[in-house]
Amino acid sequence: MTPSIRPIVFTLCALALALASGSAAAQQLRSPWDDHPVTLTDVPYDCPQPPPFDKTLYAESYYTDAHHSVIDEKKRAAEEKATEAPTHLGQWSTEASDPYRTKGSRAAAACVYTLLDAAAKAHAWSGEMPTAQGHYEQKWLLAGTAISFLKVRNSGLGSPEQQKDIQKWLSSVANRVTEYVDTKKVNPDSDAWNNHRYWAGLAVAAAGIACNDKSNFLWGVASYKVGVDQIRPDGVLPREMDRAARALHYHLYALAPLVMIAELAAANGTDLYSYNKGAIHRLVSLCVAGMQNPEIFAKATGVPQDIVAGQHSGADIGWAVPYVMHFPNPQLSAWIAQAATVRFWQWG
Repeated sequence: MTPSIRPIVFTLCALALALASGSAAAQQLRSPWDDHPVTLTDVPYDCPQPPPFDKTLYAESYYTDAHHSVIDEKKRAAEEKATEAPTHLGQWSTEASDPYRTKGSRAAAACVYTLLDAAAKAHAWSGEMPTAQGHYEQKWLLAGTAISFLKVRNSGLGSPEQQKDIQKWLSSVANRVTEYVDTKKVNPDSDAWNNHRYWAGLAVAAAGIACNDKSNFLWGVASYKVGVDQIRPDGVLPREMDRAARALHYHLYALAPLVMIAELAAANGTDLYSYNKGAIHRLVSLCVAGMQNPEIFAKATGVPQDIVAGQHSGADIGWAVPYVMHFPNPQLSAWIAQAATVRFWQWG
């Protein structure tokens, strides 16, 4: 190479590297809804007023036994009352996001922005929670609202200020969720190693996509791996099998965020369904068998289960909607068709 050509080549190489770096930096984390544009319509939507906001909440568990399986109804009523406002925010934002996705309703998408922007401006439930139950509610709220936002973020109906405020709020709540889990995971018997971790992973991964925060997205992916690594050859999650009469319920409840994290990862080019030799499919198979015959779980735990065969709520079966799109299953499809609803606000 002659001396006169060398500087030109080096300049071109530097320019190519700079362009490649800029392209990587500009690459946005994607959601499963980004590739499915919606045509806007004038379908009306009656948006509720935002619930009363607070930065924190005090809530206590309503279980009375060591297995967290026996419910004290008075305590459950008190917990539901204490968490009514954040639950309503999660429910109302998810309920509004679906008419936008299915009917193109401008009013419904605008409702999501109204609710979430109000929460963002109030820094709603972004504080340190005084109880473990408060932290649980915080992550469920984050999961539902972050996914609601992902469903409408390309609608063009949110102002740049709303987008920025909502993203900042989601990020602040995600920081609380990761702080709680990261302080608990040093204890292998803590809630950082059961279904609560997987729900935290879904919440933080969704917020990571909403804010284009790759570290949070990867934290969610790591949470998926924590869960799937615990699945035994027979499909059992040991920590959820320890829930006595609620073992089947909690296997289903643990499966749901794992499937949803896999869906978020797939939208970003990562196949988590095949992770650990596809262990999640063993969990699915066990859950399907248990839904057909709860006696399987009753025999394993020594107590009857609180789920009746053939009677499945949205929380029980909703995860199967995206799952069967990849892995057809006639039984799951039949249950989906028969279910009164497949919606559950905690996963948006």
